[in-house]
Amino acid sequence: MTDLSKRQLLQGSVLMTAGAVTACATPADPAAPRPGSQPFSVSPTTVPIDAGGSAPAQSFPVRRIYCIGRNYAAHAREMGSDPTREPPFFFQKPSDAIQYVAPGRVADHPYPSLTRNYHYEVELVAALHRGGRNIPRERALDCVYGYALGLDMTRRDLQRGMGDQKKPWEIGKSFDQSAPIGPIYPVARTGHYTAGAIWLKVNGQTKQQATLNHMIWSVAEQISQLSEAFELFPGDLIYSGTPENVGPVVRGDLIECHIDGLPELSLRIV
Repeated sequence: MTDLSKRQLLQGSVLMTAGAVTACATPADPAAPRPGSQPFSVSPTTVPIDAGGSAPAQSFPVRRIYCIGRNYAAHAREMGSDPTREPPFFFQKPSDAIQYVAPGRVADHPYPSLTRNYHYEVELVAALHRGGRNIPRERALDCVYGYALGLDMTRRDLQRGMGDQKKPWEIGKSFDQSAPIGPIYPVARTGHYTAGAIWLKVNGQTKQQATLNHMIWSVAEQISQLSEAFELFPGDLIYSGTPENVGPVVRGDLIECHIDGLPELSLRIV
């Protein structure tokens, strides 16, 4: 083979290779989704922030909702547990369980399907703007952006039925609008909530009444314990447990909730 023929063969191979590379780099079908695009959108869950005064309107983006069970001694006893020996335990609700309830208004709250024993549980809610793993208790409150008043609504018959079968009881806790909540008040405005009255009324009659310092595990301890099991992130909410005397409501009942220093939360079961 002559030198000219060798050069022609080499040039032809290079051109073929370039063509192959070019073919691989050809843009995809214009009708196909582009990398990073989404076939549909999902509305984010947010809770309004009340920063006071003339502060601009802001909202808190909700990532996860953690709830602590049996965190008041009397409530632990009424649920059949020993508060002197039981460590804290947690469960979760989806972020779209949030139902925002504006101060000064009575929100309609739908009585959920499948249940005949629907219970209220009033709670202090801590909203996180920092997270991490294995957070020391003495640094845990640095993670708290603010606080709100909330309700952990529960399909008690379904929760107990699944528990009796030793099956997960999300169906009793993690359903639509099962986490009513008022506005979030920043710590910079209110400080941390470690004491003060917490109560709930149904049709004007007091059903739950305690003080926040009756908690078995403080908010700081809850954050520290949670961070051993999960990496916490900004946007996480922690429903910090309810006092004793949880009980049922039916359609037409008016629920009123209170924590000292936060606006009251009211809803009507419909």
